[in-house]
Parts: sequence; C-alpha cells; structure tokens
Amino acid sequence: MGLGTLTELSFDAVIFDMDGTLIDSTPAVVRAWTTWAIEHGVTADELAGHHGMPSARVVSKLLPDHRHEAAIDRINELEIDDVADIVVLPGAVEALAALRTSRNAIATSCTLSLAKARIAAAELVPPSILVTADQVAHGKPAPDPFLLAAARLGVAPERCLVVEDAPAGLTAAEAAGCYRLAVITTTPEDELVADGIVRNLGDVEFVPSEDGTIRVRPAT
Repeated sequence: MGLGTLTELSFDAVIFDMDGTLIDSTPAVVRAWTTWAIEHGVTADELAGHHGMPSARVVSKLLPDHRHEAAIDRINELEIDDVADIVVLPGAVEALAALRTSRNAIATSCTLSLAKARIAAAELVPPSILVTADQVAHGKPAPDPFLLAAARLGVAPERCLVVEDAPAGLTAAEAAGCYRLAVITTTPEDELVADGIVRNLGDVEFVPSEDGTIRVRPAT
C-alpha cells in the first residue's frame, strides 16, 4: 500500500469518483438495492459484484428487456429518497479544497439528480465539473465518464489522475489511459489494481504547482 511511483509524476488534473471515494453512501445504497432486489425477485448473490457501475447497467444485466424501464425508475426513486446518513469520507474536504484553483472533476456512476442529492446531503462543496452516468453513452467500466471529464477539463486523459474505490471504476480509468489511485474504503486492497493504493484521501496531499500541474505526496 502507498502512492508508489505517483509521487514522481505531475498531473494536469485530478478526477474523483464520488461514492466510496469522496462520500460514504454505503448504508443508503445497501438499503435501496436490498429493497429493489426483494421487489424484483433478485437474489443477493445475483446483485453482488456490481459496485461502481451505473444503476441502469446493473438492471440491464439482471432483468429482461421488458422490465428495464420500470426497474430503473424504481431504483432511482429509492436512491434519491434515501440520503439521510450520507457523510463525507476522511480527507475529501481537504483534497477538494487543495484543488479549488486547479483542474479537477467528479465522474460518478450516479445520475445527475442522484449525485446532486448525495452531494447536498453530505454538505460537500464539489468541483464545477460533474460528469454523471446519464451524460455518457456507456458508464463504468467503460472509459466514457473519464474521457468526458478530461475533455471538459481541457486536458489529455493520460495527464489525469483518477481516484477510485471500485474495480469497475479503475478498469474504466485504465481504459481511458489515466493514472489510477485507489482507496480501500469499500473494496479490499487485493481486489484493486492501481498505480497507488491508500486507505482513504486522508493519506494523500494534493499539491498544486505554479505551472498549473498537480503532484501527490503522502499526508504528513
């Protein structure tokens, strides 16, 4: 565990995942998907392994085509209605504050309405650029969210550092050509493949340079 060779590099931008990286929404997510699964006859085993993917993609993998629209509407409803105990994860506020004048973004598997609801519930001050699952043709593990975030930031994907907690998101970042920093807030370290792995954002300092680039170092 550690930042590895990331400390030797500089980046033009940092792109954060949201759930499990900046905020802890796990209890709310579990409640919503458990209710949804019971209602739709989906077992816990069938539901497992989809962390970090857009809800529409999960539904499409679990249910037949004719049930997709209603099932997607239902999980969206359940998740938006349940944001009571969502909190900011360690180091998230400090990371975003350090990058306030630098290029940074959020790329999440949430829809725009759900992302806004969770950000508000956590009282998080987000970057100005927010890429959501309903803004791209293909969500994580496809690279589309990170490619769009890089384009909106005006930088090349290979000059971006992605911060993620989920294998699907790390796969998406790799496919986009980005460097990857993983946090082990939701997934065991041995299931994460990244250029650096830390416990959470509290273990990292983001250091903007005068030339506009960003470096990372262990938190002191």
